[in-house]
Amino acid sequence: MVNFELTREYIDNLQAFIEAKDENAVSALLEELHPADIAEIYEELSIDEAKFVYFLMDDETAADVITELEEDDRKKFLDSLPSDVIAKRFIDKMDSDDAADVIGELDDQRQQEVLSAIDDVSTAGDIADLLAYDEDTAGGLMAKELIKVKESWGVPTCLRSMRRQAEEIDEVYYVYVVDSDGILKGTLSLKRMLLSPVDVLVKDIYNSDVISVKVDVDAEDVSNIMDKYDLVALPVVDSVGRLVGRITIDDVVDVIREEAEKDYQLASGITEDVEASDSVWQHTRARIPWLLIGMFGGILASRVTSGHLDLIEQFPALSLFMALIAAMGGNVGMQSSAIVVQSLASGSIGLETNWRKLLKEMGIALLNASILSLLIFSYNKIIGEDIALTVTVTAAMFSVVVFASLFGTFIPLLLNKIKVDPALATGPFVTTMNDIIGMFLYLTIGNIIFAMMA
Repeated sequence: MVNFELTREYIDNLQAFIEAKDENAVSALLEELHPADIAEIYEELSIDEAKFVYFLMDDETAADVITELEEDDRKKFLDSLPSDVIAKRFIDKMDSDDAADVIGELDDQRQQEVLSAIDDVSTAGDIADLLAYDEDTAGGLMAKELIKVKESWGVPTCLRSMRRQAEEIDEVYYVYVVDSDGILKGTLSLKRMLLSPVDVLVKDIYNSDVISVKVDVDAEDVSNIMDKYDLVALPVVDSVGRLVGRITIDDVVDVIREEAEKDYQLASGITEDVEASDSVWQHTRARIPWLLIGMFGGILASRVTSGHLDLIEQFPALSLFMALIAAMGGNVGMQSSAIVVQSLASGSIGLETNWRKLLKEMGIALLNASILSLLIFSYNKIIGEDIALTVTVTAAMFSVVVFASLFGTFIPLLLNKIKVDPALATGPFVTTMNDIIGMFLYLTIGNIIFAMMA
């Protein structure tokens, strides 16, 4: 396998060979590439060129490449192929979870056509079962392929059964132990089994300490569990505890990446999951809600300012620090909310630690506010600003930093409690609210200070 870097020269050569129908030359170009590299090439090819390339690959490589494609690209390509080709060329060579993901992207009629074209009825049944689960749950993530043995079996029976089951599995992570009803009981160590006498039963040597999840557990919770316990695979059970599948670490990596992308978009004020290839209207629809909220927030901040025009007209130097106060409030609030959202996402903070988190943030806020206030006070003294303005800016800086820190901490905790994605709090919401309240605090403190020193 080579370290591949896609270049314009490579694509030009490949397209020239495809146009000349030179199968040997095309195969030579693709020979040592990883499926992920071949999937990257797809974006530069037309549908007809892609089909020429795909049908030169062996079935297993072709199936791996399909799973590596971006969802939109994969759907366009599959839409150009007959259902029986999809079933026999790709689906038959995929793990059941990947197959379900691919088929799930097709419309209902095509799903039925592809399932009907699968030769192995058992495989088709497994995929149909997986399609019934919500894609954002453990059931939607899991694959049916696994190795399981019964607790009543002896070692020789186990070995024979495991050999048969292993033929259908690429990677063996765990051997699961079930009872006669299929209830998950634990895991079996290969080393312990091989070192045990042949007359020993599985129930005497298996490990009953096993972590599992039910089929309806949220995908994000699954990823947190696997991360917390450092698991490479996680068994999935139904409502009565029967073993129905397993989730592997590669599936969880996809969930983590998707959640990170979603949280990043929410933090940026994008309300929908959009890709670079989506239409102008889709991008506008995703961005405009928070832009409108930000605009109305700005209007509200201007109304706050207009209520203190007399003060600003009398002491115009106040306007010099309005942008600074607003910016510091937004920045501090974003920092606090980002830390809390990160902690919530990793599961390192729960509802019972909320008050402790708020108290800790209060300490951090007071320290940061003291440092920043001291710096702005020193600056104003050095440049010789009026004492009333110096005290106003210093007091406002302290107040805004403390408020923004606590507000940025409290809001994501509140959103998490009411089952709203807390990442929403790291975006324009916190910034806009801190702008408004920061301006209100600044001008209110200014009114008080200047009145006292008049």
